[in-house]
Amino acid sequence: MQPIQTLVVDDSVVARRVISEIFAAEMDFEVLGTAPNGRLALTKIERLRPDLVTLDIDMPELDGMQTLAEIRARFPAVRVIMVSNLTQRGASVTVEALFNGASDYVTKATRTSSPDEARQFLREQLLPKARAIMGSSAANIPVPRPTAEPSVQRRRTVRPADIVVIGSSTGGPNALTEILAGLPNGFPAPIVIVQHLPANFTAFLARRLDAAGPLAVHEAAAGDRVVPGQVWIAPGDRHLEIHARSGGFELRTTDGPLVNSCRPAADVLFRSASATFGESTLAVVLTGMGQDGLDGCRSIRRVGGQIIAQDRETSVVWGMPGQVTEAGLADSVLPISEIGAEIVRRVTAVRR
Repeated sequence: MQPIQTLVVDDSVVARRVISEIFAAEMDFEVLGTAPNGRLALTKIERLRPDLVTLDIDMPELDGMQTLAEIRARFPAVRVIMVSNLTQRGASVTVEALFNGASDYVTKATRTSSPDEARQFLREQLLPKARAIMGSSAANIPVPRPTAEPSVQRRRTVRPADIVVIGSSTGGPNALTEILAGLPNGFPAPIVIVQHLPANFTAFLARRLDAAGPLAVHEAAAGDRVVPGQVWIAPGDRHLEIHARSGGFELRTTDGPLVNSCRPAADVLFRSASATFGESTLAVVLTGMGQDGLDGCRSIRRVGGQIIAQDRETSVVWGMPGQVTEAGLADSVLPISEIGAEIVRRVTAVRR
């Protein structure tokens, strides 16, 4: 099997060396070269034709966002991983990059005690994400895709859902945009979302999604009352749960242990929804690496709730939805273009 051909783009000599060494130590990657800025990177992409580019955000001459736009326009098959700082600006630009064609992102360590620890922090993010992206069947590129034929599993009568909970990771921001943009004003159920992102990043995601469709989207805070027709995003680095309180429902955030190496984790949200709403829960599992959401879907299935999974063809990485589908838990397995309508159908089903 041919190694994944990689180009490392960063204005920092140290960062270029560290990222190159991380890839070079692995048998399934080959580093074709490096570049200190976007302008030189585009020249090298034209000549070397890499499969994967790691792209720093802040660079002279042509910054990361400008370079990303050029890559998407001129080299649409190339996958791009953004390399971000954990700063307010780094967070906002990285989220915007995810909406504009970056496949995923990694963050540079800011609070490590040694260079070796910083290298390991980056390595543990970079290699799994690069392998997942390059092994997937669809790039996270915001261009129209042909509509796939849905593979639908319907084993039970559709019942109305009173809560929609969504889990997503790699490729999730664009998938969430497509779903929320297609939901009607006055949607009759609340929607609560876990998207794997660090602290600081989720506030920018909420603002971006709020502008994408008719429903108000908020970054969740402890004590928020859950009401129909609005959307909440779990805050980065905090688990999010739904609980009954005073004749209604509210959100709680916790800093409990990582679940599936994630915080927030879809499993935590899904389990709380199944305990609170029972068979009236509708879970949606979207594109993402790993298996977060699988155990939570088992909980939802046990109480009679419903589950929709994104299909392989339209997922950037068919990890999370693939695990749910292959476990036989999904009621419907659909392309992203059909999930919004299916959510509406299940939430508005006639009560019997």
